[in-house]
Amino acid sequence: MKTTETPAPLPAESGATVSKADVVPAPPVARKKEGTVLNVFSHGILILWAIMVVTPLLWAVMTSFKDDSAIFGSPWSLPDKLHFDNWSRAWTQANMSDYFLNTVLVVGGSLIGTLVLGSMAAYVLARFDFPGNRFIYYLFVGGMSFPIMLALVPLFYVVNNMGLLNTIHGLILVYIAYSLPFTVFFLTAFFRTLPSSVAEAAFVDGASHTRTFFQIMLPMAKPGLISVGIFNFLGQWNQYMLPTVLNTDPDKKVLTQGLVQLAVSQGYKGDWSGLFAGLVMAMLPVLGAYIIFQRQVVAGLTAGALK
Repeated sequence: MKTTETPAPLPAESGATVSKADVVPAPPVARKKEGTVLNVFSHGILILWAIMVVTPLLWAVMTSFKDDSAIFGSPWSLPDKLHFDNWSRAWTQANMSDYFLNTVLVVGGSLIGTLVLGSMAAYVLARFDFPGNRFIYYLFVGGMSFPIMLALVPLFYVVNNMGLLNTIHGLILVYIAYSLPFTVFFLTAFFRTLPSSVAEAAFVDGASHTRTFFQIMLPMAKPGLISVGIFNFLGQWNQYMLPTVLNTDPDKKVLTQGLVQLAVSQGYKGDWSGLFAGLVMAMLPVLGAYIIFQRQVVAGLTAGALK
């Protein structure tokens, strides 16, 4: 009589090979558990870091809408009402409007000059081979490691001898020189990842080097330009040491100098609400720029990994 039961598998004879289909893989319980623990740990670290960063920012914004008695009486509570007069007082009486305008002029001019000059130098260093190419590149890299504190005294005399001391355009030139090493270093690596076939096709069609750079290669490098532009904007907007040494004219002070002066003067008067309002005014442009261009910053940082 025939049976429908499946016979038990026979043990493999010595020397016989067992196929992969016959081997039943063990369930990856340990690996899954290990990955879950790692994810929980990493997410916990990220959440803790986010709380440490966001809490002071939110507290400063909340405090800027309080009066002085509420700041000292209940520093962690929400304001009973929004005191917009703190902002108007800091903007007008503390001359934050003048400091803000000077900062926009200095940072705007230096940022444009840094991106134009830095991208041109980085394109030449990345695309053309000539004697001294690597030497010039390493000079820019060495400029990144040179402490700016060591150059303050000679820089002061150089700017003074050129007649650029206490001027907006003099501070712009110093900011450009200060930001060029990192800009060239960053964009040189980025231009090397761009396809050279596009530039070669432009040369075949009769385009000059200038036209190829400005109309073809520079638009292709837009993610890298935005990324390095954001980094330069953050550094130049928050720069305090250079304007303190090179810009002592009260009418041409930038925002960081104005905040220090506001902290000193308002500290004696007890106008802490106006001080926090001025602090938030200086913080919002930087925060807004990063929020708007955060995707471009990530794209520019990761573009160099793919070629």
